[in-house]
Amino acid sequence: MAGKLAVVTGASSGIGYHLAACAVQDGYDVVIVADEPEIRSAASELAGQGGQVQAIEADLSSLEGVDTLLAAVGGRRIDVLCANAGNSKGGPFLDQSVEIWRRSVDTNVTGTVYLLQRVLSAMIRQGEGKVLVTGSIVGFIPGPFNAIYNATKAFIVNFTEALRNEIKEQKGVTLTTLMPGPTETEFFARADMLDTRVGASKKDDPAEVARKGWDAMLAGEGHIVPGLANKAQVAGAGVVPQSVLAEAHRKIAEPGSADR
Repeated sequence: MAGKLAVVTGASSGIGYHLAACAVQDGYDVVIVADEPEIRSAASELAGQGGQVQAIEADLSSLEGVDTLLAAVGGRRIDVLCANAGNSKGGPFLDQSVEIWRRSVDTNVTGTVYLLQRVLSAMIRQGEGKVLVTGSIVGFIPGPFNAIYNATKAFIVNFTEALRNEIKEQKGVTLTTLMPGPTETEFFARADMLDTRVGASKKDDPAEVARKGWDAMLAGEGHIVPGLANKAQVAGAGVVPQSVLAEAHRKIAEPGSADR
């Protein structure tokens, strides 16, 4: 794999960081991206594992931020893209400012779609490449008190399924959707959801989630839902009424539910 390049977004911590670690372990040169200075310390840690790692601080909620990332790659061929960047804010939707909810939509949807269009187009021209997009099992569940995030992940699940079908004749290029359940990352703290039942619960190991996603991507699989309980939730979402799913989500995501 010497000389091959992997780009991982949202890689300062959590699943993204561990996806970048998988890339380093497999011998890729790695470009990691996040919208915070901590991306540089993450790059130093990953480089300490023996990799060639470059850190880019860019706001991937904007088209300009995506262009900044691609410009930093400098025209080099991207062999692997892990589109993992995401943003969320819990609590009642009607209490959120436009700036708050729009940042989630722009990061999770607009920036991701634009990045996929640019990178996948190049991969198809070169006849080879692998993409992993981080969705979530909540893409199958209406999400009271995290309504925007769940809806954006529903978009990602639907969009990647359609896009995977569009490019299925493109030999050598694959698109995999990683759909984890609750994972032990900084997500819940950043979303102000530590006082919720889901925020306080035991969650999956991000290193294990990342490894399963990475391996599925390398194998060219279309989807990966890590964990039996998560698989059961996705299967159940196809038969349980949406109103029932919404009520169940309310019980785990409502502010203060950790103490009930």
